[in-house]
Amino acid sequence: SVNDQYGEPVFDAVVYIQSINGQVPESLPQAAVIIDQRDEMYVPHVRATTIGSFIDFPNSDVVQHHVYSFSEAKTFELPLYLDAPAQPVLFDKAGLVVLGCNIHDHMRAYVLVLDTPYFAEVAEGSGLIENVAAGNLEIKLWHPRLENEIELNQQVVLDENENLNLVFDVNLLPEQMVR
Repeated sequence: SVNDQYGEPVFDAVVYIQSINGQVPESLPQAAVIIDQRDEMYVPHVRATTIGSFIDFPNSDVVQHHVYSFSEAKTFELPLYLDAPAQPVLFDKAGLVVLGCNIHDHMRAYVLVLDTPYFAEVAEGSGLIENVAAGNLEIKLWHPRLENEIELNQQVVLDENENLNLVFDVNLLPEQMVR
């Protein structure tokens, strides 16, 4: 579970297992990853995926959008369009990808491209990661408004057939989306 400095459940966080016994788990591309555009917003605001995944960016608005990213992990542009772009975008490098819209400056979203299959997108303060091998786990949390940190880390030991409940208490900066 993830709670903010006021004890409230956190949305839009990603919790993932970076390593098990010092090794990064092998991951496969995800199928059918989508980030929609509705009411001049990206939905969802935060998305996690694995290296090699394709993401579709449908436009459910009645206005055109121009999706772009200049992030080191993925640079691309989808020029002005309605409905759906011609092809999904391949995310082939791990890292954070910040999305924008060339027409609507207030539109921003985040894609965390991971090299591990073990992750949860946190909604309403909780997420679930299943089928994890026992061992020494390095677990990380990322959120776009983390205060003073890029990611938070926890080291835990998971025993065979154990269910583990982790709690992250985070300090978040105020939301700064201006419309």
